[in-house]
Amino acid sequence: QVQVVESGGGEVQAGGSLRLSCAASGSIVNINSMGWYRQAPGQRDLVARITFDSGTIRYGDFVKGRFTISADNAKNTVYLRMNSLKVEDTAVYYCKVATRYNVYWGQGTQVTVSS
Repeated sequence: QVQVVESGGGEVQAGGSLRLSCAASGSIVNINSMGWYRQAPGQRDLVARITFDSGTIRYGDFVKGRFTISADNAKNTVYLRMNSLKVEDTAVYYCKVATRYNVYWGQGTQVTVSS
């Protein structure tokens, strides 16, 4: 059984910062990538993703240098530092873990940015 546990969401004022964490544990091997997505009406948009073997990082277009993803491969954990948060960043943020054969999602963590 695989567990994907997110933490670090909450409420912050516009311009503030939050740090999200996501840890994968259990019967999981050979992680290809871990990343963050956020729920928009009808879809989940990529926020940031890191590929473990190459270290390649990809950000959603709306990030524009405000967010930084990092990983601790040994702990199967990724972090997302979000700075200069905007009201429109308000969403449920989900962690996605991809192995060669499977994809796992966390339960999501709410991020609310108030004006």
